[in-house]
Amino acid sequence: MTELSEAPANEQPTALGGVHLTTLGGPQDVRALPTGQLAALAQDIRTFLIEKVCASGGHLGPNLGVVELTIALHRVFDSPRDAILFDTGHQAYVHKILTGRAADFDRLRQAGGLSGYPSRAESVHDWSENSHASASLSYADGLAKAHQLRGYRDRSVVAVIGDGAMTGGMAWEALNNIGAGERPVVVVLNDNGRSYAPTTGALTNQLHALKHPGAHTTVSDQASANLFTQIGFTYLGPVDGHDTEALQAVLDQARILRRPVLVHAVTVKGWGFGPAEGDEADCLHAVGTVDAVTGRPAPASGPPAVSWTSQFGQALLELAGERENLVAITASMLRPTGLYPMAVKYPERVFDVGIAEQHAVTSAAGLAMGGFHPVVALYSTFLTRAADQVLMDVALHRLPVTFVLDRAGITGPDGASHHGMWDASLLGIVPGLRLAVPRDSGQLRSLLREATAYEGPTALRFPKGTAEQGLEAIRRAGSVDVLSESGIRDVLLVSYGPMAPACLQAATQLTEQGIGVTVADPRWAIPVAPELRDMTARHRLVVTVEDNSRTGGLGSTLAQTLRDNAITTPVHNLGLPRAFLTHGPREQLLADAGLTAEQIAYAVLRARAGKPLLHTATTAWSPQ
Repeated sequence: MTELSEAPANEQPTALGGVHLTTLGGPQDVRALPTGQLAALAQDIRTFLIEKVCASGGHLGPNLGVVELTIALHRVFDSPRDAILFDTGHQAYVHKILTGRAADFDRLRQAGGLSGYPSRAESVHDWSENSHASASLSYADGLAKAHQLRGYRDRSVVAVIGDGAMTGGMAWEALNNIGAGERPVVVVLNDNGRSYAPTTGALTNQLHALKHPGAHTTVSDQASANLFTQIGFTYLGPVDGHDTEALQAVLDQARILRRPVLVHAVTVKGWGFGPAEGDEADCLHAVGTVDAVTGRPAPASGPPAVSWTSQFGQALLELAGERENLVAITASMLRPTGLYPMAVKYPERVFDVGIAEQHAVTSAAGLAMGGFHPVVALYSTFLTRAADQVLMDVALHRLPVTFVLDRAGITGPDGASHHGMWDASLLGIVPGLRLAVPRDSGQLRSLLREATAYEGPTALRFPKGTAEQGLEAIRRAGSVDVLSESGIRDVLLVSYGPMAPACLQAATQLTEQGIGVTVADPRWAIPVAPELRDMTARHRLVVTVEDNSRTGGLGSTLAQTLRDNAITTPVHNLGLPRAFLTHGPREQLLADAGLTAEQIAYAVLRARAGKPLLHTATTAWSPQ
């Protein structure tokens, strides 16, 4: 075919003389387009992205920057026969459009709708769905080896990786292996000078030198000596990442070489949308529902919500003013993790190490050895990448390092790879580490102060979203806060952190049924406080509630402690299932796991009746 089919009469046509993006059946349609229609196709895609992503939320800036690059990739390579892998995955929206999924964008990142990342369940064109950075080159190395072993001589493997993700150590481990082989792997380095924020480190200087070699502006040949050629790659570039024809020519050359090639494409994050290009923070990297003209969210009605992240940032800034030995580290997420205020006031004490969580943790260990107390601020999901370093580089040496884990528990629309539902299970095995789970903004401040004063490893975890305010305790027993008690010791509800409001509501419902309930917030969940252990012995039933995996989670840690101390009170643990959870609203996914107030109360009733717990029950219980 030479043209795309016409849009249905009831659909609003885009450019290309009435052609509609939702009629794209796959890459074969893209390859069949005349060269003269490519600029219009790129403009259509940008218009479509701005409209759809601003309406639903999602990753806007990264995708606007790879429109021409993705078109060129699908014109040169034959997906899925040629594997195209997108590192991190938040720049794969254009790939989704070109592989026949444009019609699904009205439900982007909504429950049951289109994933915000590549998804093997969605399309044969998506090879991986792990949206953690710096992994694409290792996938590519393995796929190329598999092709070689199977005797495939005419297939290519392409990995598209940003300069931000290239700062990760795993990427360099893969480059070391790919460059030593002769397999046809094409690494497309999408160089926009940023990950979330401007890219840091020596690699940035190397790429800058390649982009600005004096007056020389033509594509470098393979004899040019640089960092990549010295480890076995043919280097092609730099090439304008917004010139489809130039990209196509270079990618054709890379494909024909049938060996390791690095194509250096220079792009602009947010290209073609003024508000994104001009956004100093992150080029509208990820947006909620925003205006499609200004890129700004609608004015809030009522007082602005106070996020957990901002509360942490302000609390840390205050502590930094009191303690000169307090420093902070992040892995290319200065603003998203709340460190920006401290970086502005104390820039010499905040370190952005790039997308390199393993290095961040061990560098923090070195800072602690040197007499400082580092605060390592990460998303919970990314801590899993540095589990060995937490265990062997920090905890083994009993070093005073505090880990602050944002986006713990259910995060919502980013899906399985971004839910922070394993951190408590992982940290629970670390000897000497203390883990705090604040229930509201006041406890976040108190627990952060306690953590940074402790001469050993500590961690705090909190969810994405608005921080609760003023969930006051009626009394404190040691380090345990009692949030409510009826005076009758039937049930002890152990509420971990942000599950406190649901537990308090469940307690009210149960009390109305004549069941005595105590709600306790341990504050420090690990190790188990003696006061909490003693409290369990004085109740007939204990039910723990957490937004972490039930497997090896906080509740199971408490249950083991009770067994070790010969306390026979039955313990039932409510939490997230041992599964990869899909994307959807946090409230809905918590309900799917049986963690609403009504479901918690219903679980208590079943436990008291000696019936099996329905840990993923969705049937609400209400008093009659």
